[in-house]
Amino acid sequence: MRLFVFGLGYAARAIAAAAGAPLLATTRDGRDGTIRFDDDDAVRAGVAASTHVLSSVPPDEDGDPVLRRHAGLLDGRWLGYLSSTGVYGDTAGAWVDERAPADRGRRHLRNDADAAWLAAGARVFRLPGIYGPGRSPLVRVAEGQAHRTGIVGQVFSRVHVADLADGVVAGFDAPPGAYNLADDEPAAQDHVVAYAAALLGLPAPSIVPLEALSPAARSFHAENRRVANGKAKRVLGWRLRYPDYRAGLRALSAMTSPTAASPAPAPASSVQR
Repeated sequence: MRLFVFGLGYAARAIAAAAGAPLLATTRDGRDGTIRFDDDDAVRAGVAASTHVLSSVPPDEDGDPVLRRHAGLLDGRWLGYLSSTGVYGDTAGAWVDERAPADRGRRHLRNDADAAWLAAGARVFRLPGIYGPGRSPLVRVAEGQAHRTGIVGQVFSRVHVADLADGVVAGFDAPPGAYNLADDEPAAQDHVVAYAAALLGLPAPSIVPLEALSPAARSFHAENRRVANGKAKRVLGWRLRYPDYRAGLRALSAMTSPTAASPAPAPASSVQR
């Protein structure tokens, strides 16, 4: 197996490390030995040498950049796409699974990209909030950037980046389709932040009223849903290392520093071809 990744960001690096496969990848600027996304010749050669192609590139104002620029290169390969559970929109706290309409999110371009990758025969992994080494409520609390909202009855789903990576790797042997990769316990953000503070021996962050937040934050908090993960467990055989935020945050708090990042995979240029 040879993996080609469009967009080697936080989640994609964890997936590449979990896959343990020869890797080629793109970034916008070709840093760390990766390929520039707009270097068409290098991308063509890299995809041609790969068996599996994963995209973590979000849509832009013109749609999905990977499908727009490189769709003709993808035939005959395993395809994966990192999407968002935001495509389900607000469910007023109700559970939602892959059978629900996926065109109700706040960002219509994300909805369209999700549908386009499904039409291309990809495994579309719909992700909630991602946390992990170097990127978690522990970091925000430690840096004094966390707050609570005091909103009652609002919950979100989330997933540890290691569980996300395991789910995508399990999808290498799965049929095309959509898969929710979320943990077992949707929870209020206030509870998660307060638990992170307790692990650090700090008081719970203060409450900031919703009206005092930025427009983007207010828009985020306008949604309320619980994401079901049963299909991923049944079809992928996915098993969670961290079934809830408490298990995930306890593991992270055991690290030397809450801001310590997980080891990155070797740069693409140094991975065996």
